[in-house]
Amino acid sequence: MRSGGLPAAPLVIQLLTLTGLTLVAAWAMSTFLLFMLPPPAPDFYRLSEIERTYRATPPVFTDRKALELERVHKPPSPQLEGQAMPAIRAKIAADLGLPVASIVIAGERGPLADRRVGRIIRDRAARVDRREEEHFLIAPFKVGVRQPDGGWTVVRTQQPFLLNDWQQRVALWFALSGLAMSPVAWIFARRLSKPIQVFADAAERLGRDPNAPPLEVKGPAEISVAARAFNEMQERLRRYVDDRTAMVGAIAHDLRTPLTRLRFRIEALPEDQRAKYASDLDQMEEMITATLAFVRDATRPGERTRMELSSLVESLCDEMAETGARTEVEAGEKVILEADPMALRRLIANLLENAVKFGGRARARVFSDAGHAVVEIDDDGPGIPPADTERVFEPFYRREPSRSRTTGGIGLGLAVVRSIARGHGGDVSLINRAGGGLRARVQLPMG
Repeated sequence: MRSGGLPAAPLVIQLLTLTGLTLVAAWAMSTFLLFMLPPPAPDFYRLSEIERTYRATPPVFTDRKALELERVHKPPSPQLEGQAMPAIRAKIAADLGLPVASIVIAGERGPLADRRVGRIIRDRAARVDRREEEHFLIAPFKVGVRQPDGGWTVVRTQQPFLLNDWQQRVALWFALSGLAMSPVAWIFARRLSKPIQVFADAAERLGRDPNAPPLEVKGPAEISVAARAFNEMQERLRRYVDDRTAMVGAIAHDLRTPLTRLRFRIEALPEDQRAKYASDLDQMEEMITATLAFVRDATRPGERTRMELSSLVESLCDEMAETGARTEVEAGEKVILEADPMALRRLIANLLENAVKFGGRARARVFSDAGHAVVEIDDDGPGIPPADTERVFEPFYRREPSRSRTTGGIGLGLAVVRSIARGHGGDVSLINRAGGGLRARVQLPMG
């Protein structure tokens, strides 16, 4: 555990600071674009172009939206009323040969719209004859002409599919601002999420190795407090397990003294009784010896290195086959993981011995699955009842009541297997195969 340097600011202060900086940067970017980019220029349409569209011969535009012609039952609204509107309606009515009352010009409401749409744009070139004066309308607008049947023919600018020019410009500003702020936001998010990832990795490492090094205490105040609490919890768990293991080892060791006294005392018993007591004492001695070995292996800090699991399984099967055991291993992929080689050797050896002893033969295979190294060992035995698939992993539990080493051990073999597997962050399970026999499946993380 290491700490040094100036303490980092609390996480809430960092979050508020980073959020404020992001908002200020986004506002500055939007303001820059708003003032640097000119607003979109409005589209101007001559009255002659509107009249051609009404006569079903619309002009073709390359720099402006097209004009559309439609039939409706009501006049367009809201009507534009301003100083220029009477002159524009009179001009359109005269050109079309219709009364002024049959012409309606509609558009946006409000003073700004009236000024934009209702004004007359005169030809900038000086003209002497006012009859050559050309009138314009600024989009968006609708020019309605009443028909003899009571309906209306309306000339209007083409409607935008989704957004108009100004809305497209604003959307572009926001998109550019978001794109520019994306790297900064990603850095901020990484900075805030990194402590959480560190805790997740530490918890995963603790599950695989109880003796994993403690977390480094650094970062914001909240993270430092949480790191210290995590380290204290890890130390308490380690002390708890060590104390319980040491207590079991001490009890098993101290039991040897009264057992020795009992062996001396049974010498005075009759021969027929002496043999029975001696058998019970032998069983107790075996249990104590196995318990001490179990405690010794549990407390021994094994060195973990990168190893190839397939080679280990193959070598164990070959060694057992040389002594006459029926063992075989399927050729498979090479599986690399970080583990304690001695502990895994004992795990695999226990499972192979059980398969040969209770199932007649052992068939092993090694493969990887979803980031885990998997070892499966099958036998040809009768299997076990489903209710016992978990109980057999309990210390000193045996389905075979005898304590003879010929017919079985004392019930610690599978307990050792599960202890080693879980100490590496994995697990072991027993499965009754459909075709008969039992399958021992070990999963160990490869990361």
